Amino acid sequence: MEATQAKITDAPPGQLPANPAQKKGRKGRNSEETARFFLAKEGSSPQKPELGEEAQTESDALIKAFQQKTGVIYVVTAFRAEAEIQGGSPVLVKRPLTK
Repeated sequence: MEATQAKITDAPPGQLPANPAQKKGRKGRNSEETARFFLAKEGSSPQKPELGEEAQTESDALIKAFQQKTGVIYVVTAFRAEAEIQGGSPVLVKRPLTK
C-alpha cells in the first residue's frame, strides 16, 4: 500500500505563496534618502542630545562613533507639515525633506 500526502497549496514554479505576515518594513527608500547621521557632541546625553559632526552615511557614522568614547550616533529625519484637502476637510500630512 502506498501512502500519499496532499499539499494544501501548490505554488507555481518560481513563485512563492503570498504570506500576509511578510510585510515590507517601515523603512523605505525615502527614509534612507532623507535620514542624516550625526555623531553625539561631547558632553551630550540621552536626556539632552546634542548633534556633533555629520557623517555622510550610516556606516561612516557607526565607524566614527565606535572610535570615539561615547559610541553614540543620532539619526535625524526631517519632515514638513502640509495641509491637504480631502473630502472638503483639511488633513495634515508630513512630507520628507531632502538633503
